[in-house]
Amino acid sequence: MAELNTESGGDKGGKVRSKKSNAKVDLTAMVDLAFLLITFFMLTTSLSKPQAMNLGLPDKGDEKTDEKDIKVDQKRTMTILLGDDNKIKWFHGLLEAPEPNGKPTDATYGKNGIRKELVKRVKSVAEYCASKQGSKPGDGLIVIIKPSKKSTYRNIVDILDEMAITDVPTYAIVNDFTPEEKKLIEEK
Repeated sequence: MAELNTESGGDKGGKVRSKKSNAKVDLTAMVDLAFLLITFFMLTTSLSKPQAMNLGLPDKGDEKTDEKDIKVDQKRTMTILLGDDNKIKWFHGLLEAPEPNGKPTDATYGKNGIRKELVKRVKSVAEYCASKQGSKPGDGLIVIIKPSKKSTYRNIVDILDEMAITDVPTYAIVNDFTPEEKKLIEEK
């Protein structure tokens, strides 16, 4: 409330001055409102979920199971070697006896690189498996990804993204290189 000072100045005969009080603003209500708003927005916002890639990993077991070599038609396999400096080499079939048009080839990441080749191979292997008698619905291209010690984590994530984009039915990450594959990936 405002008060008006009506006392006379006394003997001085000068002007009458009123006492000025300091203006104080009570911020309690504003702080309460700020905390209520912060609490409201924290409870109503949905946090972004981390994006993760599903990987099927082998079971850890102490027992040594009977490891049988699985025979796979080499027309269904494609091997991708990941090297340093984002370098990719791929071949179709076996390195010792590659399929026609499956000799070791350099590639890059992206739609004009390995993705174009994967799309072509997925389609051709699906047609091959459909024409073959006794084929199962799950038959299709099998991609073996072999990252070298000089390849980066980003290279592996990029190639796994390419597998998801091109709908490759079966792929595996393997870290054992044959001597021929080591030579192939190390050559410039």
